[in-house]
Amino acid sequence: MTEKTLRATYRILDASSNRALEGLRTMEEWARFANDDHEMSAELKSIRHCVANAVGRLPRSTMLAARDTPGDVGTEITVPTEMMRSSVASVVAAAAARTAQSLRVIEEYGKTIDGQLASEIERARYRTYTVAALLELSLPADDRQRRLAASSLYVLVDAGVDEAAFSESVRGLYQSGVDVLQLRDRSASDRTLLQRSAVAALIARQCGGLFIVNDRADLAFASDADGVHVGQEELPVADARRILGPDKLIGLSTHSIDQARDAVADGADYIGCGPVFAGRTKTFDRYVGPAFLQQVSAEIELPAFAIGGIDLTNLDQVTGAGIHRVAVTGAVRDADDPAEAVAELKRRLGKPVTK
Repeated sequence: MTEKTLRATYRILDASSNRALEGLRTMEEWARFANDDHEMSAELKSIRHCVANAVGRLPRSTMLAARDTPGDVGTEITVPTEMMRSSVASVVAAAAARTAQSLRVIEEYGKTIDGQLASEIERARYRTYTVAALLELSLPADDRQRRLAASSLYVLVDAGVDEAAFSESVRGLYQSGVDVLQLRDRSASDRTLLQRSAVAALIARQCGGLFIVNDRADLAFASDADGVHVGQEELPVADARRILGPDKLIGLSTHSIDQARDAVADGADYIGCGPVFAGRTKTFDRYVGPAFLQQVSAEIELPAFAIGGIDLTNLDQVTGAGIHRVAVTGAVRDADDPAEAVAELKRRLGKPVTK
């Protein structure tokens, strides 16, 4: 290994060890001060010390000499979500992901210098997977409900041409400010839908967004999505709940005030209200228009998303009816600048009113 390569390797190990220890400490503080969980706090502290001791096998003077924070090009590369966390769950999820990734980096590059170091870090990585999952599961069960209540923009997407394009699109939408994404693609195979759902669910956790699967509670369960959205002719809310459990979100399409009332009685977490206007993705025999939205706004306390042909040209009719949450497709997908369209939609929707 050349001197330049060796220095670069130590620089990577130094940066990754700092990230791993910071991530572990972030999780440990929640387990200690919020959960008052002695066992979980002790395990995270133990992992943190194991990582520190393993990295301590490397010469500290060499690590410090390789450190070059002012010259690190990565310090100037940021994304919008780095400065935003929508919930405690997103803080913990980000810390867990950052820790696992950093430990893997230490393990792989460490193999070129010290095999024992790599082995110790590998064990710490697997311990981290276990405790991080337990910590996330211990978070308040209503966290999804709080995030849903704070959501105003819900975007429907298809499976895309391939996984890479889909991942890039999903991440970009969350980073631009979309609160909820739903995968709806009746032409995709079950395997493709499951794969895309798993990818989107992971990105949603990383970005602090919500991810919903259309119609298929089985795929929502298998991919660990945040929930499922069903129509009037699809799986009943109660059956979807039996599949997904009490902590996941169940959305229901409604086309009349009676259906909206039934959704409340059936235990839906939110409703879609429409179709409000003629859209580009579906055609219907009847459109409910703003009158239905006014009825829902006056009576229904569940989060209600207006859907159907909504864009910036008619959004004022929706908000004028008292609804400040919308579900859209073309208004974002077909925009010259989707991120700008998202920003303008959210600006005009304002902050949702929680009843």
